Amino acid sequence: MAGDRYNHAKKVYADLGVDTDKALETLQKVKISMHCWQGDDVSGFEGAGELSGGIAATGNYPGKARTPEELMSDIDMAFSLIPGKHKLNLHAIYAVTNGEKVPRNKLQPVHFEKWVEFAKERGLGLDINPTLFAHEYASDTLTLSHPDKKIRDFWIEHCKAMRKVGEYFGKELGQPCLNNIWIPDGYKETPADRKGPRERLKESLDEIFSEKYSRDYLYDSVESKLFGIGVESYTVGSHEFYLSYASKNDVLCLLDSGHFHPTEVISDKLSSLLLFHDKIALHVTRGVRWDSDHVVTLDNELIEIAKEIVANHALDRVLIGLDFFDASINRIAAWVIGMRNMQKALLYALLMPLKEMKLLQEKGDFTRMLMMNEEFKTMPFSDVWNRFCEMNNVPVRNEWYKAVEEYEKNVLSKRQ
Repeated sequence: MAGDRYNHAKKVYADLGVDTDKALETLQKVKISMHCWQGDDVSGFEGAGELSGGIAATGNYPGKARTPEELMSDIDMAFSLIPGKHKLNLHAIYAVTNGEKVPRNKLQPVHFEKWVEFAKERGLGLDINPTLFAHEYASDTLTLSHPDKKIRDFWIEHCKAMRKVGEYFGKELGQPCLNNIWIPDGYKETPADRKGPRERLKESLDEIFSEKYSRDYLYDSVESKLFGIGVESYTVGSHEFYLSYASKNDVLCLLDSGHFHPTEVISDKLSSLLLFHDKIALHVTRGVRWDSDHVVTLDNELIEIAKEIVANHALDRVLIGLDFFDASINRIAAWVIGMRNMQKALLYALLMPLKEMKLLQEKGDFTRMLMMNEEFKTMPFSDVWNRFCEMNNVPVRNEWYKAVEEYEKNVLSKRQ
């Protein structure tokens, strides 16, 4: 029956010049980096305490992972319900130190061996982020731009250590690791000096990136943000700062879809960056009125992001990662919903006659272009998506949720 529905959908799309088999083959090759921190509300294993830097995980849904073993088990559960082979994105606070207190600036590849073993056994890639929040040296919302050289040096050493870990991931797993730097630096009140902190940040980044690594193993990126709680008036690492820095220093600019003004969308920025950068990186999230990091839904902006990537033939140039953390719902379901929605958006874009629509735009036939865009919303897209799930031996439609409910009953509910 499912095969009949796919064959019907295949014919419907073929009549409009779209090859569904080719779309599925292309989607199969796309790796999305799934963020580990949805599983434990960005707690990590360091025991650092409450979040800082304007980050907040709201909710108290039962079953939060508390140990490396629990988190890995939950990640396994999520990946078993997501089609394809992907990557896992880590923060430095997820180092497995077996109870040893290791300062962040002293972390080494050995502290991430468990994650490499985990990834190797499952055919996953790994990405890494230095953690420049939830620490005594970040308590005044300044890190790499801090006026105190001792504090700056600590964070510089930490970021250097994470680059070395990233290279280790790349060598061990045979695919490049993305090392992404985001800092919480800024001021609650209007500053007297805007340039000084940015000069210090630039100098810190120059020192961090002074050692060169092969892109066979490691990509570096820098991530901006409009504002955060406690830094409403001024953000050191603004979009203008990081875009300029990335352009001049051969590092990637990472766009987080929640890190801009609510009326700004990153889908409109991608084509500009792709003209001037070999690769760019994304953190896809869903901000509700601010950077609230809600679970990614299949909304218009997600589809527009996917359409921009596909239309610009940039699936191999845009490194896609997710970044949300909702503690008010089942955390495994959050992962699965977000990951599957990102894949659905990409498939939706792959199934659109974008070349024909581009010609309509250039001819000025906006009526027909709008008609096609809207009519494609009711095409038998779901039958092609279900085929993709079947190809990867994962549940179709909402059937995956039964496994999540069973796991919650047998595993998550027993975590007290």
